Amino acid sequence: MEEKCLYLLSKRDASLLRGHPWVFSGAIHRVTGEPQAGETVEIRSADGKFLARGAYSPNSQIRARVWTFDKDETINAAFFGKRIQQAYDYRLRLGYGDMQAFRVIHGEADGLPALVVDKFGPYLSCEFLASGPEVWKRTIVEQLSKLPGIKGIYERSDAEARKREGLELTDGLLWGEEPPEDFTILENGVTYRMDLPGGHKTGFYLDQRENRLAIDRLAPGATVLDCCCYSGAFGIRAAKAGAKSVRFLDYAPSAIGLAKANAALNGLADDPRISFEQADMFQQLRKYRDSRQTFDVIVLDPPKFATTRGQLLKAAKGYKDVNLLACKLLNPGGTLLTYSCSAAMTPEFFRTIVGEALTDAHRSARVVRSYSQAPDHPQSLAFPEGHYLTGLEIVVE
Repeated sequence: MEEKCLYLLSKRDASLLRGHPWVFSGAIHRVTGEPQAGETVEIRSADGKFLARGAYSPNSQIRARVWTFDKDETINAAFFGKRIQQAYDYRLRLGYGDMQAFRVIHGEADGLPALVVDKFGPYLSCEFLASGPEVWKRTIVEQLSKLPGIKGIYERSDAEARKREGLELTDGLLWGEEPPEDFTILENGVTYRMDLPGGHKTGFYLDQRENRLAIDRLAPGATVLDCCCYSGAFGIRAAKAGAKSVRFLDYAPSAIGLAKANAALNGLADDPRISFEQADMFQQLRKYRDSRQTFDVIVLDPPKFATTRGQLLKAAKGYKDVNLLACKLLNPGGTLLTYSCSAAMTPEFFRTIVGEALTDAHRSARVVRSYSQAPDHPQSLAFPEGHYLTGLEIVVE
């Protein structure tokens, strides 16, 4: 039987030799052995030299994702058990073992491409985003169930990335018991309601955990606007830290409902300092501008504006517009916490866009701090695409 292999074109192996885990369709010379979607294939150079072993994705521009660069490593249940345990142990070394919620597996950076697993109390929430982890799903779930204290494993493979793999969107219970319709987690002294089946992504944005702590410094006595508030995580911290007022803004009624529920969980249900507004962010910020409303602190944490590099210029316009509007709404000496969660948006380009917004708003500013994703969302030097969250803390004069 002919071996299942991908042979690269001449001089197209440089990225793999640097440890980058993706093989694009344009780098492939020929495929042998008729591999099926998700099957393990050997990836070889033009002259037949072994480079890596990975998962084949015939429907994707990323034609293969590397499982291992070790020729002697077999892709089997023991392989996944080892990688999962290594990822979990890394979080324990970071001190996350005492936390109720953290990311257990972050795809390529943990040697498990296109697999995301978050832990919320005794439940795991998973995304299987490509053909490789999809084929190995049962094995992966079996190995995940061995982690300590796990009662149930839920799937949230409803991201658009699956369509590019020729996979259907799917969710539901994979193992153990169903998560309760309502349960809570405690993050740095704030309680949040969890909705694993219906929440965004895997249920909650854990990547901003450390970044949210910045609001504790900025909020006392300040008027705060939390844009695209979703669960209200920034704004609730602001209110608990002693903000003069906090306004929660989001387009989705479900997000406003979740923010209200979380406010109530933290003793803020009838607090006269807080208010909620369900509206389009761009339109509402213009209304604030036209009515001369201003704030001391504004948080901009919008959804992903660019999924691919081809969408970057359109996204740049959106980022510039929203940051320009926010700059105009800040009191002198006020602080803008602005974020991009688009992997295609580099930190350098994001700084340029925010700088142009400040110029057009006729405001001067100083960058106080830069932010990125939490350490349980690790970044590999060989895989720069794994850096996706960029944030700036800016004092605007």
